[in-house]
Amino acid sequence: MIKHLTRKELDVQKYDNCISKAVNTRIYAFSWYLDIVCDDWDVLVNDDYKMVMPLPKRKKYGVNYIYQAPWIQQLGVFSDKTVDELVIHQFIKSIPKKFKLIDTFLNSGNKFSSKYLKVMNNYVLPLNLSFYNIKDQFNKNRKRVSKIDFNNFRLDKKGDISEFLSLYKERSIHFKTHKDSFEKLARLINVKNEHINIWNVYRDDNLVAGLCWLKGSNRITYLLPISTDEAKKENIPTFILNQLIKEHENTNYILDFEGSIIEGVAQFYKSFGAVNEEYFWFKKKNFI
Repeated sequence: MIKHLTRKELDVQKYDNCISKAVNTRIYAFSWYLDIVCDDWDVLVNDDYKMVMPLPKRKKYGVNYIYQAPWIQQLGVFSDKTVDELVIHQFIKSIPKKFKLIDTFLNSGNKFSSKYLKVMNNYVLPLNLSFYNIKDQFNKNRKRVSKIDFNNFRLDKKGDISEFLSLYKERSIHFKTHKDSFEKLARLINVKNEHINIWNVYRDDNLVAGLCWLKGSNRITYLLPISTDEAKKENIPTFILNQLIKEHENTNYILDFEGSIIEGVAQFYKSFGAVNEEYFWFKKKNFI
């Protein structure tokens, strides 16, 4: 039986244990992460936390709804076994009717048939080979760029958070309309744990690029890259990614680029040999 629980009713240890052991685990689904980036969240639980589905929620003008919280690409149903379509349908149907809108991204293991479902593209790169062998999968342009001498730039793997946030504010064209996202980002990257990493790149002590990446149990998530126009012309995003790949070469990690609906960005990810891993956007109104 699937139960609906509020955050206060949650057994955090059992919940996080489920996320940790899930075959489709994602760092965004852990309780500590959701507590930071969500206004509030509930969870659907089945079989004493053998399967769970976190539900970020909000209430506006008296209307309760499930929303896609910032800095989360994929949630959905998590389990230590492959989840079949029937189970996904059962979880979706178990979302309380008080939520008049369900707007959520489901993980790549949550494929099912629904007219309310839209397929999204993500790009991932296995890091189980040496950097030399991974680079063989790069396209010709990425191989050429990777040979550039980046000695004029300095990579700080313990990047200054305030400088990173300042560059993000400066470069984000959406900053003024997404103040909430910025506040959640600031809270997230100020957490002192091994999962959140800030890398900054300097030229003559001037910050020109940065990357916030997440380290989960089996995924390196390329959460937020930022670059000045100068850094882009100098191919610094490629430099940073090469360093990230080198640091995790010959491991069981997957580099998760988080996909993009912008064709140029998607092509950039694919140029590293990344392959498509579909995930799913479920959006349904429950006003009737």
